[in-house]
Amino acid sequence: MKEIRIHGRGGQGSVVTAELFAIAAYMSGRQSQAFPYLGGGGERRGAPVQAFVRINSKPIQLHSKIYNPDYIIVQDTTLMSIIDVMAGIKPGGIVIINSELSSEEYAHSSDVTVKTVPATRIALETIGRPIMNTAMMGAFAAITKEFTIGAIISAIKEKFNDKVAEGNIEAAQMAYNYGLKIIGEEG
Repeated sequence: MKEIRIHGRGGQGSVVTAELFAIAAYMSGRQSQAFPYLGGGGERRGAPVQAFVRINSKPIQLHSKIYNPDYIIVQDTTLMSIIDVMAGIKPGGIVIINSELSSEEYAHSSDVTVKTVPATRIALETIGRPIMNTAMMGAFAAITKEFTIGAIISAIKEKFNDKVAEGNIEAAQMAYNYGLKIIGEEG
């Protein structure tokens, strides 16, 4: 089983990201679970939000928050000064941060891989708004290989109408290609 913890702020699409990952997993023939933790701030815009995803080839029996994720997605770096977003990550885990800075700026430990992706910039270029969740999903697919870009695109098409889906698919694809470049593969 693989576990993903997503850190963001209300309005950035963290909960939708978890739902889309669950849809992509289902479309890939896997079992999944997606759920939010709103942490007292409710769904208020700008409040810290966590969302969780579990993916497995077998039915998932566990129904708790994710304390020791394999993967962490950080959609908003301002959270890093108030929350230990990397808490509990498993050795060998991967952290993907929405940032224009280099990965070295966020180095954690030698047994955790940190990658940065300019997802907000990609979202502004493709969607016209700073909602970077589908860009982060595209980068996640490239970097972790947990999903194909096709599964991510199918999930986006399932969730959004054609006009909204179009920009989000473009964001996911652009970030996927960016992710391939940063891990040394061609897009």
